[in-house]
Amino acid sequence: MNSPEPTPAGRVDRRTAIKWVLTVAASTRIWDSLSHAAKPLPTPAGRVSGGYGPDPDILRLYQPGDLWPLIMTAEERATTHALCDMVIPADSGGPAASTVGVPAFIDEWISAPYPGHEVDRRIVTEGLAFVDSEAQSRHSRTFIDLSTDEKTEICESLCRTRGLDDRLRKGSQFFKRFRDLTAGGYYTTPEGMKDIGYVGNRPMPAFDGPPPEVLRKIGLA
Repeated sequence: MNSPEPTPAGRVDRRTAIKWVLTVAASTRIWDSLSHAAKPLPTPAGRVSGGYGPDPDILRLYQPGDLWPLIMTAEERATTHALCDMVIPADSGGPAASTVGVPAFIDEWISAPYPGHEVDRRIVTEGLAFVDSEAQSRHSRTFIDLSTDEKTEICESLCRTRGLDDRLRKGSQFFKRFRDLTAGGYYTTPEGMKDIGYVGNRPMPAFDGPPPEVLRKIGLA
């Protein structure tokens, strides 16, 4: 899969985004126990019910909204951008998650009209609102306006799984799913694969057959 090239608006082209959604769906554990417990959301306005329509032509360059509406607001995309970079910041191993288009992937993911995605749609949209409410409650600013230390404080509180009240427990469940999606998007890019040392999808060197000593041992030389 080619590395997604974000546009100035922070999006990737539709062909890449569709391939990305399908790749991550095939290579990550998609639904956890939270997914089974959640109720589906109604079909968003502008979406066609009763089917998904024809398969997309992956050779065509689609524009945003050609296949399904993207539901994130500008504020949600900004919070997603900031959160992604808290989960996977730039370091010696590779670029930050936002640099390779992971926020755009998450927008595509929760907007997709496939079975189960409506669960993540609710988890993510409600979770982003929760994160901003926590930022306002603790620091009287939105999450994107916080310092790195203040963002870290909130994220670390959401990493705990024990001793949480109901409000923070729901936020913790969101952050767990958000980290899964961020990692799933990041580590299916060339940059992410390089970071973990994945060397698949490369041609093997020419194979000259088994060594002569092996062939002699089995009576073939």
